[in-house]
Amino acid sequence: MRSLAAFLLAIFGTLLVASLIAWPAWLLAHPLEPDWPFHRVVSRCWQLMLLAALLLALRQLRLRGRDDWGYGLPRRVFLRQAGAGLALGAATMLPMSLAMHAFGIISLRPGFGLQMLAVALADGLLTGLAVALIEETFFRGLMYRAIERESGFRTAAVSTALVYAAVHFLARAKIPADEVTWDSGLRLLGGALAHFSDPLPVLDSFLSLLLVGLMLACVRARTGAIAMGLGLHTGWVWVIKATKSVTRLEEDAAWGFLVSEFDGYTGWLVAGWAAFLVAIAWSRGWLQPRRAPAA
Repeated sequence: MRSLAAFLLAIFGTLLVASLIAWPAWLLAHPLEPDWPFHRVVSRCWQLMLLAALLLALRQLRLRGRDDWGYGLPRRVFLRQAGAGLALGAATMLPMSLAMHAFGIISLRPGFGLQMLAVALADGLLTGLAVALIEETFFRGLMYRAIERESGFRTAAVSTALVYAAVHFLARAKIPADEVTWDSGLRLLGGALAHFSDPLPVLDSFLSLLLVGLMLACVRARTGAIAMGLGLHTGWVWVIKATKSVTRLEEDAAWGFLVSEFDGYTGWLVAGWAAFLVAIAWSRGWLQPRRAPAA
């Protein structure tokens, strides 16, 4: 479990260190850039330390080649799989948007038209691609590869899915500049971890993300690269972002409990749909790891 420990230390260890040095970092940065809010200073410190910790982890775990990063396929095959994943991702998430509209959970924004839709689709696709590139390279590329090589497929799939789901619930806390004191970093950390102290309100979203993480890990094992998962992830985020841009939540909707308040989209509806897709795909062998050919 050395690989899993290395990644957990890189993510959450640096988060703790950033909260501890937040006060002196603020004292140094605030006179130079008075407009920087406290949480941004802490966030930049964490990002820099996280990058350094990840580079050290990659070196220690010997994650160097394209296969380790999840990009080992020939370019043509990689692009073909990514394109197929994009189409499949959009096709499997679109029914959720249509169902939410049919149940009266969401409604179109005033002024909806072709221009609003085109902008939403373009922005959603760019956001989806950026998010998928970062998260798939990290979770299903490097982290999965390191753990799978050391502990096997099941441990890699479950652990990467759990960490992937958990990091989405690091809340954005803020502290006004005139309230910053020596312990503000720890108070900021407490705010960031607030969802973990009261998980029930976000349980539906957590399960949705956990199932998605498991599915993407299985796709990584099945295909040997992150291309298909990259496409799937992009397609899902594309539909979600575009839907949220052109619709609004109906607060008094009878079926509103199916959508989480956490992000206004994932929830019991998406979790149930994801579980159904995983069950069907696994039963047909689409998500089961390929067996190595007999010697």
